[in-house]
Amino acid sequence: MEAKISWVGGVSFKTESGSGHTVTVDGPPNSGGENLGARPMELILMGLGGCTAFDVMTILKKTRQDVTDCVAQLSAERADTVPSVFTKIHVHFVVTGRNLKEKHIARAITLSADEYCSASIMLERSGVEITHDYEIRELDA
Repeated sequence: MEAKISWVGGVSFKTESGSGHTVTVDGPPNSGGENLGARPMELILMGLGGCTAFDVMTILKKTRQDVTDCVAQLSAERADTVPSVFTKIHVHFVVTGRNLKEKHIARAITLSADEYCSASIMLERSGVEITHDYEIRELDA
């Protein structure tokens, strides 16, 4: 896996993934940023969310759950001192569909957290407390 980070000016950077996708990164205005893109720590949080949501949906498809929507809402706390690392992250899943089985949703989230989500496991090994919960929104058949 590779990435390239190119300075644009100020505290703004163009990031490019090895697969050719780009994301603009910028600092907050109080640090000289112009709000041109996401903050680096936001990208880490978004990466974690994408990683676990990918796992959960893959697992739910294998269990043939009729999912019509899956949203992972993340909130994080950071240390008050520098480096201002994440100390706690909470992931709240909202899974919508028809005839969803709660046991399959709970198991998919647990499997992602404990076995599959590289981002989550890496952060937890670094001392970040990560918690999860979910709600199920049932659609009429």
